[in-house]
Amino acid sequence: MLRITIVESSREAVRLRVEGRVTGGWVEELRRACELHALCDEVRLTLDLADVSFVDSAGVELLKELRGRCRYSPEPLVVCGRTTQTCGVL
Repeated sequence: MLRITIVESSREAVRLRVEGRVTGGWVEELRRACELHALCDEVRLTLDLADVSFVDSAGVELLKELRGRCRYSPEPLVVCGRTTQTCGVL
C-alpha cells in the first residue's frame, strides 16, 4: 500500500509525503501524483520519503526519471527522509 499526502502546495513549491512501499503499480501512482501536483520547471518538488519502507527497482527508476526532468530546471527535485534536514537534492 502507498499513501501520498500533499503537505505543502503553492505556486512555488509542492511537498508530497509518501508512506508505504514504492513498488509495482504504486510506482505509477506516485508518478501521477508528481505530474498532477508539480511540474518541475515551474515549482520545487519535494518528496518526503521518511515513512517509505521499501523502494523497488521501478521506484528507483522513477526517482531517476524525476531527477532527469528537473536537472535543467531552476527548481531541483528535493528528497528528504527522517530528519528535518534535506537528505539529497537530485
